[in-house]
Amino acid sequence: MTILQTHLSIEPTLSGKLTELSNDYAKALLHTTRQMAADAQGLVHGGFLFSAADYAAMCAVNDPYVVLGAASTKFIAPVRVGDAVLFEATVVKTKGKKREVSVVGSVEGVNVFEGSFTTFVLERHVLEGLG
Repeated sequence: MTILQTHLSIEPTLSGKLTELSNDYAKALLHTTRQMAADAQGLVHGGFLFSAADYAAMCAVNDPYVVLGAASTKFIAPVRVGDAVLFEATVVKTKGKKREVSVVGSVEGVNVFEGSFTTFVLERHVLEGLG
């Protein structure tokens, strides 16, 4: 497996655990918990799914200075507390500093999430020099 170079402080219980990494590709697995529930029925709040998808996208780019510029996402099916969601991210286009990353999230082979993430690889940390 390629060595992860970005988002090294991500908390896996909130944003998923990296399970596979290669050039322009990453998989992250999110085990959903009761703390992620949006209601008493156990529907997982979409923000946790977005976070895991974003993390998978950042890992696929795998640069210490990658940042998210934009995202277009679809929540295809509900996710329940206790589900394990596998996010697969693939860099589909590179142009200069810009990387387009496709992310699909699935539960037991059924797609629950699709997204296109526009990322940028900067020359330095985005917070550097901001004070």
